[in-house]
Amino acid sequence: MPIRVVLAEDDFLIREGVKELLAAESDVDVVATCSDFDSLLEAVEREKPDVVLTDIRMPPTKTDEGVRAAERFRETAPDAAVLVLSQYDEPEYALALLEGGARGRGYLLKQRVADLDQLVGAIREVARGGSVIDPRIVEGLVAARSRAEGSPVDRLTDREREVLGEMAQGKNNAAIAGGLVLTERAIERHINAIFSKLDLSAEKDVHRRVKAVLMFLSETGS
Repeated sequence: MPIRVVLAEDDFLIREGVKELLAAESDVDVVATCSDFDSLLEAVEREKPDVVLTDIRMPPTKTDEGVRAAERFRETAPDAAVLVLSQYDEPEYALALLEGGARGRGYLLKQRVADLDQLVGAIREVARGGSVIDPRIVEGLVAARSRAEGSPVDRLTDREREVLGEMAQGKNNAAIAGGLVLTERAIERHINAIFSKLDLSAEKDVHRRVKAVLMFLSETGS
C-alpha cells in the first residue's frame, strides 16, 4: 500500500513541484494538497493520511502553522506522521515540533527537497514511526552546548549512554526500565545525571529530554 500524503505549502510553485516529484515514487501517493492552515486541517480530517508534509509558515498568520498543526494532530489524527519543511534552521522550531514526542515527527530544511531520495527517505521514516531531524539543526544544538574539551556526551557513563540510547528510541521511563531490567527510580536518577552532565538542568523538562536525544544522535551518527 502506498504511503498516503497530504501536502501543505502556500507557495504554488513549490507545492506543485514537490507534488510532481513525489508522483514519480510508486510507494508515495499525494492524496491532497492545500495552501493554508484551515484547509490542511480539513484535508487531514477528510483523507486520514499516513503522513502530513507541511510548510512551517502558511496563512493566515505565516508564523508557525505547521508546528501548531502537528501538535493538534496528536489529538485529532494520532496515526498521521508529520514531516515539516522549513527554510529556518533555528532549533526552537524543531524542539516545538518534538515537544509531545519524537515518534512519527520530522523536520527538514527546504533545501533538502532538491534531493528526492532524502525527502522520500524522510517520508518513509516518519511513516513507520521514526523521527528525522535535519543535520543542521542537530549541529546547531550540539554547537551551543559543546565545550572545548570535547562533546558533552563523552561525560556520560556507559549506563547513562545506554539509557540515553533508549530515550532516543522514543521510550518512556517505564519502557526503559523494563528493557534494561532496572527500577523506574533508577532510570530517573540516570536521566537526571544525564541532564546535569549535558548542562540541561535549567531547561524545561520536555525540551531537555529532546535536546539530550538530539545531542546523542549527533554524537553517534544515528
